[in-house]
Amino acid sequence: MDILPGFLSALWTVGSFVVALSIIVAVHEYGHYIVGRWSGIKAEVFSLGFGPKLVSRVDRRGTRWQIAAIPLGGYVKFLGDANAASAGTDAEAVAGLSPEELRATMAGAPLWARAATVAAGPVFNFLLSIAVIAGLMLYSGTATDEPTVGDIVALPEGSGGLRAGDRIVAVEGLATPDYAALNKAADAAPAATATLRYRVAREGGETEIEGPQLLPPRLAGVTPQSAAYAADLRAGDVITAVDGRPVWRFETLREIVGAGDGAPLTLSIWRPEAVDEGAAGSPAALPGTRFEVTLTPKRTDLPLPEGGFETRWLIGATGSFAFEPETRATGLGEALTGAVATTWTIVTTSLSGLWSMIAGEISSCNLHGAIGIAEGSAAAAKSGMPDFIWFIAMLSTAVGFLNLFPIPMLDGGHLMFYTWEAVAGKPPSEKVFNGLMALGMALVFTMMIFGLSNDLLCP
Repeated sequence: MDILPGFLSALWTVGSFVVALSIIVAVHEYGHYIVGRWSGIKAEVFSLGFGPKLVSRVDRRGTRWQIAAIPLGGYVKFLGDANAASAGTDAEAVAGLSPEELRATMAGAPLWARAATVAAGPVFNFLLSIAVIAGLMLYSGTATDEPTVGDIVALPEGSGGLRAGDRIVAVEGLATPDYAALNKAADAAPAATATLRYRVAREGGETEIEGPQLLPPRLAGVTPQSAAYAADLRAGDVITAVDGRPVWRFETLREIVGAGDGAPLTLSIWRPEAVDEGAAGSPAALPGTRFEVTLTPKRTDLPLPEGGFETRWLIGATGSFAFEPETRATGLGEALTGAVATTWTIVTTSLSGLWSMIAGEISSCNLHGAIGIAEGSAAAAKSGMPDFIWFIAMLSTAVGFLNLFPIPMLDGGHLMFYTWEAVAGKPPSEKVFNGLMALGMALVFTMMIFGLSNDLLCP
């Protein structure tokens, strides 16, 4: 019976990874397929997975759509391709083709059509990320400009006099006209107390109340594969003490973890059992469960807004205000602009991180292989559907970004060959092409082995 939990955990990890990867691969390969079709290139096979086909059908254009037995990728095989990776041309297959039929192959298509078809895979990955992130922004809404309480969160001491609908005018005498000012007030608030003095706008007037710390040590989220995740901490948990020392602010928790230099910490946790959604002004939380966990923070390289990285000790949890902000509907243009900016940030941070690893500025353990990605997908799925969808968006961006590397075997390698052809007026010789493809295959497999070794050996 002891085997069953481990088996179910492994099944969950594999299943969530396959779902995430299948969505991303399907979108990537569909980009190749549809742009190839629009460019006049015929696709013979569209396969989700490798190996023996499980189910298939042939559409009216003669393309075989199939699901194969090994769900670790996919491919589109175009007319005249020597293999699924479009690595070369099947000379026998194209030898007897008419000029019109040859135009429908990758080898016989114009340079612009081939380049557009290859580039479409990564581009569709980026479009998927933008669409998913924009959808999440539309779903969650945007905080109103003025700090206004939407819902009260569960805290051990309750919400004090804070109510849903209150507009926070000042905290400890500091005016809070917007969330930037509210964050400054949170930083300036005394740390050695559980409560603060608020002035709130309510029912047409203003009133003084006592409320909780603006940024209490309450976990808004837990990062997959972190120390907090391994300790089974959850969103909504409140850390009341570290090694017996009471904490009232999330910033105090951050300072203690950072100063510990990676030493194990014992956290006292309060986990709410229920939230009272009754009358306004009632306590936010009913009695919860109290327990302790001991965890070891992880050394983590974090990107800086101005570029570069800083190394800090983290438990892998994010904080939140003592209330859920009131939100407004997010505009479509606003969501798309934010999604594009977020996707671009993921790309630039990834590029900066890769360069920093090569330069030895940050640990190479930041690069994960298939096992690490599978564990990340399982953790995101466990955290809830929004987190899993967000993980898919991030992974889709990473797949699109990596595929643009100028390495033969990847889409970026094909684009490199097409650039060569555009400049030289002819493609590279077969000897050069085959040599570079072999080098590219060696690089790809080296990267895969390196990532897997990090998954197995890195702390």
